[in-house]
Amino acid sequence: MKKILLISDTHGVLLADVMKHVAEADEVWHAGDWGGGKEAFSLLEDTGKTIRGVYGNIDGTFIRSVCPENLFFVCEGLKVWITHIGGYPGRYAKGIKQQLVQHKPDLFICGHSHILKVQRDPELKVMHFNPGAAGVHGFHKFRTMLRFEIENAKIQNLVVIDLGLRAE
Repeated sequence: MKKILLISDTHGVLLADVMKHVAEADEVWHAGDWGGGKEAFSLLEDTGKTIRGVYGNIDGTFIRSVCPENLFFVCEGLKVWITHIGGYPGRYAKGIKQQLVQHKPDLFICGHSHILKVQRDPELKVMHFNPGAAGVHGFHKFRTMLRFEIENAKIQNLVVIDLGLRAE
């Protein structure tokens, strides 16, 4: 069993409330827009946790050198695809639906919208997660993340972590 913390759109800020949840996870997955160059990545990497992430549209050279645009992997038997700009069931970004059909992940994760979404695509038989935004910069009102466990190719104990109002 793996305990996963899923974050996105940190925009260079990883506050103590986020890091508290990092400490409780086995792996941290970041769906892009790290911001802050090497600092944000290093802060997570220094925890010793397994870090998996993709770069987002605001990310610069360093993040793009250590994180791909698309990340395909298997965790505890579950096929996962993470990308930053992906849309959601019924409104996928250009080219995403074709890749979902081709790769057939069990879980499709993206960020970018700063809007928390957890929904199943019944047509493609894929679960879709967008953790919202954990950072303090952007147009979102609430800071959110997702925590869940994966065991025997099953997602369980999914929890929305509400970090409260984004400070102005």
